[in-house]
Amino acid sequence: MTSSVKKLAAAGHEGTGLAPGLYLVATPIGNLEDITLRALCVLKEADLIACEDTRQTQKLLNHYAIQTPTTSYHEHNEMTRAPELVIELEQGARIALVSDAGMPGISDPGFRLITLAIRHFVPVIPIPGASAFLAALVASGLPTDAFRFSGFLPAKRGPRRALLESIRESPRTQVFYEAPHRLTDTMEDIVEVLGPARHVVVAREVTKIHEEFLRGRADQALEALKTRAVKGEITLLIGKAEEGEARVGTGDLARPTIRQRLQQIMQEEKLDEKAALKKVAKEKGISKSEAYRELQRSK
Repeated sequence: MTSSVKKLAAAGHEGTGLAPGLYLVATPIGNLEDITLRALCVLKEADLIACEDTRQTQKLLNHYAIQTPTTSYHEHNEMTRAPELVIELEQGARIALVSDAGMPGISDPGFRLITLAIRHFVPVIPIPGASAFLAALVASGLPTDAFRFSGFLPAKRGPRRALLESIRESPRTQVFYEAPHRLTDTMEDIVEVLGPARHVVVAREVTKIHEEFLRGRADQALEALKTRAVKGEITLLIGKAEEGEARVGTGDLARPTIRQRLQQIMQEEKLDEKAALKKVAKEKGISKSEAYRELQRSK
């Protein structure tokens, strides 16, 4: 532990009730008032705040007049920073981990530090709060009794279409994050793979000034997006397959899944699974390893 943090820790332990440990603090996803009283107390009483971007976090700290020192913890330095922070935690430090927005560890850095802290028997305490995908889900109008959050969609077309193939017959709402510059391409894939009638919701800039929800059929959403420049944080929600819709796509009323096509080739061409899977991957324009992963997800 650095000397400055040692001094803060000594003073803090005497004057506050915050116990040593790693605190996973949810921060606002837009509106700075979307933070809990408990989160503010932890940020004030912690010895150190580990931030995805210290400049972004400082805006929040300044807004609430919090003077706790910060340190950077992001995907480019977490390999070395995580062990350093765990050493401080083992010495009794109280460290708050935050991301730029939302709950740390959800499509953000944090997993390495959290698992390392647990491995070293350091208390890990979640401080819940704002979450972009949950806020978008409850306001989407799509069923929330069964859903799956899968982080960011693959950037490349082949893997992205393979993932969409895997949820063609899903009985639950699917939730993803997507980059604004890829949204139109993704919507085109959804129309082609899942069909134009599949219900989708595009949640943009949730809790921010320009918050917007675009709800409707996939083909309607696509046409609307083509007429505008898409900016901001995007959460994309895809409705579950409706009765009679699961196997319908544009120009193909019964397009087989990877598993179905694999079995078809094995039976018709008398190939083993390995050779048949290679042929399926080539047909779909994806790698054999991606086809294998997709096959495993469908089982």
